[in-house]
Amino acid sequence: MFAVYGTSGQIFVGPLEEMRRVVPLRRAAAIRAHDGQFDRALDAALAPYVQHPPAQPGAHAPAQRLGLAATHSGGAEALQAYGMVQRAPQDGRQPLQRVGEVMTHRPLCLRAGYSLREAWRQLAEAGYGQAPVTNSDGILVGLLTRAELLQPERLPHPDQNPVEWHASWAQPVSSWMLSPVPSVDEHTDLRRLAEVMLETALPGLPVVDARGHVDGFVSRTDVLRAIIHDPPLDLWS
Repeated sequence: MFAVYGTSGQIFVGPLEEMRRVVPLRRAAAIRAHDGQFDRALDAALAPYVQHPPAQPGAHAPAQRLGLAATHSGGAEALQAYGMVQRAPQDGRQPLQRVGEVMTHRPLCLRAGYSLREAWRQLAEAGYGQAPVTNSDGILVGLLTRAELLQPERLPHPDQNPVEWHASWAQPVSSWMLSPVPSVDEHTDLRRLAEVMLETALPGLPVVDARGHVDGFVSRTDVLRAIIHDPPLDLWS
């Protein structure tokens, strides 16, 4: 079952086919390339909120700037680990089918009134690329992603003075979040979830209860982690 929440509350609840007809699903933003001057200004503005890993030979600058590990090693080890798990006894194990079996419980949630500076700090500290946004009652109202925060056309221009930069990062999360945003309950089929993530390009969806409170979050990472740890795969065309 899917539901859509916005700043005015629940907009829709029902199956995927009806949601497609009733509520247009907004695609998430994609980060476009920008020039070196913008890179340097962005680095300076975000430096206090990003923990940089130690530089590695051959590491790519964009990955370091976003606090991501850029590596091309470990492929053989990953395949070996996968093979060991695949050969492990499967007694008592069932195929994963529902969102509740792979979702992250007690996820980071941002308040709509937080400043963008505070939101960025919390995302960076938690190592997340997105988080559900809730109102003062804890009801889902939107989704904030780092892709939204890093849209070049929405960020202050590098030539603007520090006062304008500060004012930009003081804007509330509600002014930048994706809203309305689709959500799922923990009993939703994983294949249906995958359909929405592909259609919207969202990195994940909030998992909510009947009242709209966020119970969890299910991301691409959660799904991929399940694939790694719960082989063999059973993929249908």
